[in-house]
Amino acid sequence: MLQKLKYALPVAIAASMVVTPTLADKLGDHYKEKTVTVTIPYGPGGTYDKYGSAFTKHLGKEISSNPNLIMQYMPGAGGAKAMNWFANVAPKGGYNLMVPLDNTVVNQVLRPKKMRYNSNNFHWLGSSNQTNSVLVIRTDVGIKHILDMRKTEAIASSSGKYSSTYLFIKLAAGLLNLKVKTVTGYKGSSRATFAVEQGESHMTAPNWLAWSSKVPHWFVGKKPFAKPILQNGFQKDPDLPNVPMLTDLVKPEDKALASFLASAGPLGRGLILPPGAPKWLITPLRRAYDRMNASPKFVAELKKRKLRLIATSGEDVQAVVAQAIKDTSPAVAARARKIIFGGGS
Repeated sequence: MLQKLKYALPVAIAASMVVTPTLADKLGDHYKEKTVTVTIPYGPGGTYDKYGSAFTKHLGKEISSNPNLIMQYMPGAGGAKAMNWFANVAPKGGYNLMVPLDNTVVNQVLRPKKMRYNSNNFHWLGSSNQTNSVLVIRTDVGIKHILDMRKTEAIASSSGKYSSTYLFIKLAAGLLNLKVKTVTGYKGSSRATFAVEQGESHMTAPNWLAWSSKVPHWFVGKKPFAKPILQNGFQKDPDLPNVPMLTDLVKPEDKALASFLASAGPLGRGLILPPGAPKWLITPLRRAYDRMNASPKFVAELKKRKLRLIATSGEDVQAVVAQAIKDTSPAVAARARKIIFGGGS
């Protein structure tokens, strides 16, 4: 199931997003003169923020009664604070949405006592991107290949121990026997990236879109400031055909661990309803999300923000989540947990 997901062009999604007026009208006056709050699990400036801003600008136009959408930021613990709040505290009436962590499932499996939710219980409305985690390092460190870190230590910056950046770096370091010191506490990928620029750290590893949209100038010229040296996902990012995959470098018996972490990629950047939200809202909101993804104005908005559109329906994302949880054996989860968090976690 997971391995079959492919990158798609924006024009390819329109055919699957034909929605009848009767279905769209099922929302009636539920959102009339209402405000819908979209929670961002990090601070301003990152790709969660950028996609969230685009969603709040365009999704309301596809919902009957055209509600006003606003954003609220809830950074903390690598996004875990917001995820736990959204699952257990957020109002359930349909007036609260969230841009969920791409590693929602990974976190649930690795730290079930800390992550007080079941990913299957969120109502996934759809996604607008799929992307790999990509480790980028300053070129002045002298590390040309990821395996050079077996001899040369590098310092990595990350938000928290639940973030996809932290999980990827720690798992890669453990599986490849790398010398890495990871510093946490940065509020989002933008701050972690700025730490690299300022020399506080040598590297970090958000998704490739964060790199290409925020600091594209780092990678140009004869002597670029930084270079990507490792990625993790189900397939290579179209922009990075020559950057090795974690799954290609690990031992055969370790491929299941790398693939488990790669499940974050297909979740991309999308929206969810909290557990307990009225079920009759789910399908109409999914179709509204589909229409937004197919809207030329939304596509133009993403292009202006230097964001790409790789659309997935809510039904498909929900299926990916369920399959990822089902396919992760207790043994794989336990070993990944030990490598990333140590024996005491």
